[in-house]
Amino acid sequence: MTKRIELIPAIDIIGGQCVRLTKGNYDKKTVYSNDPVEIARHFESLGFKRLHVVDLDGAKSHHIVNTATLKAICHSTSLKIDFGGGIKTIGDARQAFNAGASFITVGSIAVTQPDVFAEWITQFGPEKIILGADVANGKIAINGWYENGDVTLANFLTHYTRLGISQVLCTDVSKDGTLAGPNVALYKSIMEHFPTLHLIASGGVSGNHDIDVLEQAGIPAVVFGKAFYEGKLDVKQLMHQ
Repeated sequence: MTKRIELIPAIDIIGGQCVRLTKGNYDKKTVYSNDPVEIARHFESLGFKRLHVVDLDGAKSHHIVNTATLKAICHSTSLKIDFGGGIKTIGDARQAFNAGASFITVGSIAVTQPDVFAEWITQFGPEKIILGADVANGKIAINGWYENGDVTLANFLTHYTRLGISQVLCTDVSKDGTLAGPNVALYKSIMEHFPTLHLIASGGVSGNHDIDVLEQAGIPAVVFGKAFYEGKLDVKQLMHQ
């Protein structure tokens, strides 16, 4: 039986390298490859259809940095790419789409400049934008998780679903890169309150079992990175179970 949950591997980029952080800490960086394009091709060869690409340099710099790498991945694969990290202006958004991204993931601007973000939703269409909801202690964390906003997750989601947003990438900051298991209770709560969302769970996946649990909980999609790079996922079983 093929899995119903959408499986989305992740590539996080710093300095052109494929890396993973722990809890968003740039000082706790592990480099897995010097060639993100090769990694993207590998994901495609395994049968994945979609890829989550994060420009960690961009998240820290407040503008897109790794455009060339994004473009190379888009041109070298047929994967649907959702791209986030450093998208702070409409020019950044256009740059990502022009480089080949199918979707952009935006979080910080949705908190700090909601009127601007609302204009983006109108201009590009809500189907092209994934709302990034990075959660720390029930509040939305912004700017590469260096800052905690005052906006609660519930209010954040309520506001933007009313504006037509249907895809939300929710990351539990305390779980990200820890291989400690995802915050299933958080994602179940979101689905109970927003049952029509295409919720993408992110943070803490440690192996196939965690993905099975998320699927059983009715979560539509999951992003994973470190578990794959550390060899903790049985991809053959994952893709054909």
